[in-house]
Amino acid sequence: MDSDVIIIGGGLIGTTLALALARHEISSIVVDAQDLDSTTLPAFDGRASAVASASARMLRALGLGDVLDAHGCAITAIRVTDGTHPQFLHFDTAGTGDPLGIMVENRLLRTALIAAVRAEPKITLLAPVKVASLVRDAHAATLTLVDGRSFRSPLAIAADGRKSATRDAAGIKLAAWSYPHAALVTMAAHTVPHGSVACELFYPSGPLALLPMTDSDDGRPRSAIVWTIEGKHAAAARKLGPRALAAEIAARIDGTLGEIEIIAPQAVWPLGYHHAETYMGERLLLVGDAAHGIHPIAGQGLNMGFRDVAACAEVLTDAIRTGQDIGSAEVLARHSAWRRFDNSLVGAVTDGLNRLFGVPGSAASRVRRTGLAAVERLPPLKQFFMQQARGETGKLPALLRGELV
Repeated sequence: MDSDVIIIGGGLIGTTLALALARHEISSIVVDAQDLDSTTLPAFDGRASAVASASARMLRALGLGDVLDAHGCAITAIRVTDGTHPQFLHFDTAGTGDPLGIMVENRLLRTALIAAVRAEPKITLLAPVKVASLVRDAHAATLTLVDGRSFRSPLAIAADGRKSATRDAAGIKLAAWSYPHAALVTMAAHTVPHGSVACELFYPSGPLALLPMTDSDDGRPRSAIVWTIEGKHAAAARKLGPRALAAEIAARIDGTLGEIEIIAPQAVWPLGYHHAETYMGERLLLVGDAAHGIHPIAGQGLNMGFRDVAACAEVLTDAIRTGQDIGSAEVLARHSAWRRFDNSLVGAVTDGLNRLFGVPGSAASRVRRTGLAAVERLPPLKQFFMQQARGETGKLPALLRGELV
């Protein structure tokens, strides 16, 4: 065999998984069709992600704490409102130690991950390359590249995103639907400090999230903006200039950030939900967006993938240490059983929240505000939502506790 595992997809989840496996002495070959260095450029992707506290502990255990410390902004509180109504639901750390999450630019996470992967002798990174075929049988998975190179492994892992060609070629079906919305993402500098508070303002047309970032180079406070807009306005939103976009956002946040200036080009993409009918095939495992994709309403998509990584690393490490075939159906079923309920729950909650807050009319708005007030007055319910935000529900793999297996 050429390696213990073949990972198809060298994005945030694929590289994190390769690193997690390497830290447990499991070798991998990682292939990706893109020039990965291009994915670290500001022009490639202006998005930022909220890394949940459990995910952050995993990244630190893998040796990636420096990128969080140098470039991350801790989220110490989350404020949820129905539009700009003064009634709000407030979550904070209340002296419990770990922040609710850490905001960091995706490109900076990629930069750190790619550097760590290239420095790890147990990982072979091949990019850009094109996959010609993946043949799986009872004994091995054989990956052949367009350039003629071929590799064999007991297990292939698909981490190649929402439109996973690996998943589709395996005939794995999806439960999927599109939302009548698009997400607009950009970055803004502003005059009022964010105080490390993330704000989620819900409108019938979709939520608008203000996510705290580290200060800009000129010292001004900075926030990432994730604005869910009606799909029919997506083309027009792409064409908005910085001033017009700043004015549109300012009109919806009622001075929360003071005067704002758009400091990054906006990206706009359609929104949808999908969930694979199974996470496994013969000598094949799906992780991250290849297995599931949700509405960004709670910023949990990347963290679901990180939780997949932590569980996968633990299941495969345990299997190798006990002499099991890591590509066997029994081993893959353990990973699937561990992750499927959590992913289904998070997907259902985010879909339900999106539909609930999308109901128009004053009556629906009053119901939402009553619900926010009720949660605010019920500490156990607030604690449940905080644990969800931190990624700390259910049985946690060792990596999410900050430990190697």
